[in-house]
Amino acid sequence: MDNKNENQLNIELSEEIADGIYSNLAIITHSNSEFVVDFIKVMPGVPKAKVKSRIVLTPQHAKRLMTALAENVAKYEQAHGTIKQTDGIAIPMNFGGPTAQA
Repeated sequence: MDNKNENQLNIELSEEIADGIYSNLAIITHSNSEFVVDFIKVMPGVPKAKVKSRIVLTPQHAKRLMTALAENVAKYEQAHGTIKQTDGIAIPMNFGGPTAQA
C-alpha cells in the first residue's frame, strides 16, 4: 500500500466559504482549554459591528496557527517588503473620513 495516499487529507472548499469573509478586527480570548478568535468587520460611521466568524481552537492548535502565521508573514515580507504597522490599537470607527449622518 502507498503510504503517501494514507497520509493525504482531502479538503473540500464550498463556493460560499471560498468567497471568504472580510475582517479588519480580530478579538482573541481564551480559557484554560480553548482559544476563541472572533473576526469582525468594522465599517466607517457605523457604531455597531457584528462578529462575522468565530473560530475555536485548542491551545496546541492556537500555537500552531501562530507559528504558521508568523512564517507566512515572514515569507510575504521577503517577497513584498516590510508590512507597515500603524501606531496604537484603537478600533477605528470612521477610518479618518466623515461620520455618517441621517
